[in-house]
Amino acid sequence: MSKLKLGIPKGSMEESTIKWFGKAGYNITKSERSYYPRIDDEDIEIMLVRAQEMAYPYVQKGVLDAGITGEDCIKERNADVIEVAEMVYSKQLSKPARWVLAVKNDSDIKSVKDLEGKIIATELVEVTKSYLAKNGVNARVEFSYGATEVKVPYLADAIVEITETGSSLRANNLRIVDVVMTTTAKLIANKEAWQDDWKRKKLQNIAMLLQGAIVAESKVGLKMNISKDDLLKLLKILPSMKNPTVSSLSDDGWYAVDTVIDEAIVRDLIPELKRVGATDIIEYPLNKVIP
Repeated sequence: MSKLKLGIPKGSMEESTIKWFGKAGYNITKSERSYYPRIDDEDIEIMLVRAQEMAYPYVQKGVLDAGITGEDCIKERNADVIEVAEMVYSKQLSKPARWVLAVKNDSDIKSVKDLEGKIIATELVEVTKSYLAKNGVNARVEFSYGATEVKVPYLADAIVEITETGSSLRANNLRIVDVVMTTTAKLIANKEAWQDDWKRKKLQNIAMLLQGAIVAESKVGLKMNISKDDLLKLLKILPSMKNPTVSSLSDDGWYAVDTVIDEAIVRDLIPELKRVGATDIIEYPLNKVIP
């Protein structure tokens, strides 16, 4: 029986990745000491691997057929892999994370040009070097093993660090000078595995369901009833992904309306729907939205 060997990133992306797989319909169960979690799909074998090593060596060398890792990790290792799909989620938020150039609040460094001859500490060494070269700046880039925010100004003049909310930088009296790169999670595949029809289809299915779950996270469904006389007024103010579904009720002169909208606007929208005559309004969560 064919098996898809799939890598899940161990560390900061681990819990969010497992959560999204669960929402996509793949339930992953792990134990504290095992690097081989169980999944309720007999066609898949899972291994926990550090995100920094996922693209290279594990996926590129074929130890794994595919895996989830950050775009930053792919670029840092210059990995030769297939990027199957983008998964716009990070450790805390459903949006890209940023690698930023940061300095102390009282630093004289105002732009990347001010780093000439300076020292930069980061875990993203190769990408940072490319960023400096692109800006025509000669500076020394030193690898940081962690706690990077502490290294300025004692061991470095600036750092390049990943951030989602910026709270850790602010807490350490740091300010952002520039964004070096944005990064999202990527589903990647080994080139030979991608040529296998069964594995490629399996990965495409996984990608579709994961992306559907991620899209659904920020949306809700709305159902309501409306009289024929008020239907046009309702449709004028009712947003939807495409067009709302309108169907006749058994009660003559009434319609049922069903739509999918951004959750962020629901609290302001529902009172307006009520004012134009909508009744029996129901808001419900979504598991997946497949365009």
